[in-house]
Amino acid sequence: MVSRIGTSRTKSRHKFSKHFNEKGKLYITKHIQEFSVGDRVVLKADPSHHKGIYHSRFHGRIATVKGKRGKCYEVSFKDGSKEKTLIVAPCHLKKHASAGKA
Repeated sequence: MVSRIGTSRTKSRHKFSKHFNEKGKLYITKHIQEFSVGDRVVLKADPSHHKGIYHSRFHGRIATVKGKRGKCYEVSFKDGSKEKTLIVAPCHLKKHASAGKA
């Protein structure tokens, strides 16, 4: 059997990096933002906070909030024909632009 080289953060140098304008002070409001069940969110990682982060292949996906688990949120989306569920910290989620539109 061949052993795997690398970790789950391999090849994520540009995905999980901040623009130079975003660097600096951390805002607590991003870490305590609230979402309700059924909200549509975008998976956008905050690289300065490593806990509750998802795999880099899901970066930029639009997901639906299914519930809350502790301080994190349970979000799900379709990957092809399969439904996938992730548990993500609120600082890695951003409300989708069309969330308020009907």
